[in-house]
Amino acid sequence: MSPHLAQIVFLIGVFGWGAIRIPHEIKNKRKNRIEVSQADRQERALLLISLTGLGILPIAYCLAPTLRRLLAFADLPFSPVIAWLGALVFVGALALFLATHRQLGRNWSQTLELREGHTLVTHGVYRLVRHPMYTAFFLWGLAQLLLLQNWVVGPAGLIGFGILYAFRVGREERMMHEAFGDEYAVYVTRTKRIIPFVH
Repeated sequence: MSPHLAQIVFLIGVFGWGAIRIPHEIKNKRKNRIEVSQADRQERALLLISLTGLGILPIAYCLAPTLRRLLAFADLPFSPVIAWLGALVFVGALALFLATHRQLGRNWSQTLELREGHTLVTHGVYRLVRHPMYTAFFLWGLAQLLLLQNWVVGPAGLIGFGILYAFRVGREERMMHEAFGDEYAVYVTRTKRIIPFVH
């Protein structure tokens, strides 16, 4: 694999992400009324930080030769083996992302919201972790690090999404506790947040 092919693989992964996410977003907006929302200024800022690290910066890097030249000082010696590993990680991230959307169904929301008739999903990948979609985003960030071997662009996804995760997950879990009470409390005792049996 060459650096150029690694960039193409990354862009294909981003396209795949959109192909999974956009239909769910359209369907949910049409059919589901929001009952609880915490989509405040902080939430919007966190989404923008995450989008910049996982999307805007790496996509611009892949598509804009001028930006690649500006950031050439941070290039690492390219390793095809590491890039192929990144491609495999991205495939795993997409598979997990698809599974989370299918299993959440009408309960899915891009931000901190609960839908009318929202249910607590505890089957499928949700048996193993409470936030497998966050796991999928962290895998995307890892794939980006391995595919785009540059000290600025590579880790930007993990940093951007890591900031969102750090400031959002506690709020999300409090919202779920308020909505589902003891049912959620029991679920918390038997699952980890994003890594099965670890965290």
